[in-house]
Amino acid sequence: MADKIRVGIVGATVTPGGSGWGANAHVPALQALSDYELKAVCTAHAETAKASAEAFGAELAFHDMNEMVAHPDIDLIAVVVRVPLHKQLVMAAIEAKKPVCCEWPLGAHLADATEMADSAKAAGLATLVGLQAQSDPAVMYARDLIGNGEIGDIVTANLSVMVGAITERGDGRIWQGVRANGANPMTIPGGHAIDALCYILGEFAEVSARVTTRIDMWKHAVTGADFPVDAPDTVTAAGLLKSGAEVSYQVASVPYNASGTRMEIYGRKGTLVLTSKSMNIGPSQLQMAIGKEAMAEITPPDSYRLIPQDMADGPGRNVGQAYARFASALKSGTAETPDFNAAVARHALIDAMERSHSEGKVIKLA
Repeated sequence: MADKIRVGIVGATVTPGGSGWGANAHVPALQALSDYELKAVCTAHAETAKASAEAFGAELAFHDMNEMVAHPDIDLIAVVVRVPLHKQLVMAAIEAKKPVCCEWPLGAHLADATEMADSAKAAGLATLVGLQAQSDPAVMYARDLIGNGEIGDIVTANLSVMVGAITERGDGRIWQGVRANGANPMTIPGGHAIDALCYILGEFAEVSARVTTRIDMWKHAVTGADFPVDAPDTVTAAGLLKSGAEVSYQVASVPYNASGTRMEIYGRKGTLVLTSKSMNIGPSQLQMAIGKEAMAEITPPDSYRLIPQDMADGPGRNVGQAYARFASALKSGTAETPDFNAAVARHALIDAMERSHSEGKVIKLA
């Protein structure tokens, strides 16, 4: 590998209607970090590939994924496209023996995620999945505070994720209303938030859940046509962590005044609360109280900030934190960031919630 990790990204496109997550989060993150070089951009068409590469300062432009993954000057493939396309692009990178970063959700469902993780493991490749909430400084600090026993043994936790419903969408996002596509409030805002909880407190031993669709019709922003929705937008769950702590969890897509994410953790010695408008984008705010003290805001030490000090808050913030941790992991050979196996664990938890609802019973997790 070269002095810098040379990245080829698929899914970062400059478009007249406004660019997406790849352009607004991954590109600025990679540009800000000295360990990385944005070497190549791949889009579906030659003209957009060239325009996007020029806009982002990338040397190479491709409109054929197989050509990009085969290029000898690219060390890492970043897949930042619609979830249903993840598998074919990730598998192309794995077959080319290239380490790969893939946005979350890793797959449209558990089976796809498992296949990708197994293939990467068999090939001996380093992987990174876009569960960026784990790299938010407040989340990392909370994990260490809990691990150091600052609030004692955990008794219970409550996680609430309230997101604003977007009921009028164009072609770029209306596909998310289809459950089979795997990108919805349960998997994305809910998935990032429950992953942060598990990162801080540990995994679930069992879970019981209701998973429903409360807003079952959208409008197409261009045609005005009704669009039937079956993607889950409301989850109510109760679970038991392997540590013995009880957890209550709610995700809902609501018409107005969504309150964002709030995670309350109650220990025998004190209380810790994280709040955020969006857990994966951040920044999250952290409050703590010991005993009967009043809750007070606490700030993560500077050591938890891994991106340049002058990098502004925004979509690239926690993505940059994750890439910085991944660079350290590649150098040290240790797993400091969530890989594809971690993604499978999170998919398995989401799948368990869906099965709990459909089967009407408590689901035990491995």
